[in-house]
Amino acid sequence: MCLAIPMKVKSIKWPMAEVTAGGLCQEINIQLIPNVGIGDSVLVHAGFAIQIIDEKWAKESLQLWEQLEL
Repeated sequence: MCLAIPMKVKSIKWPMAEVTAGGLCQEINIQLIPNVGIGDSVLVHAGFAIQIIDEKWAKESLQLWEQLEL
């Protein structure tokens, strides 16, 4: 089973980006989605942004993660 976490792009220094979610800040690779921009929400899996996602869906997903208390 694979998990992807929704995160928000804070800065970009190609081919890497700094993303945040739930107080966590991480540097990820964005080569798989070269059209990503600052402020976009992305799904992150294994250190790679794999998809740009809708802001509403990202917020709902993060709320579910918080409820799981992992």
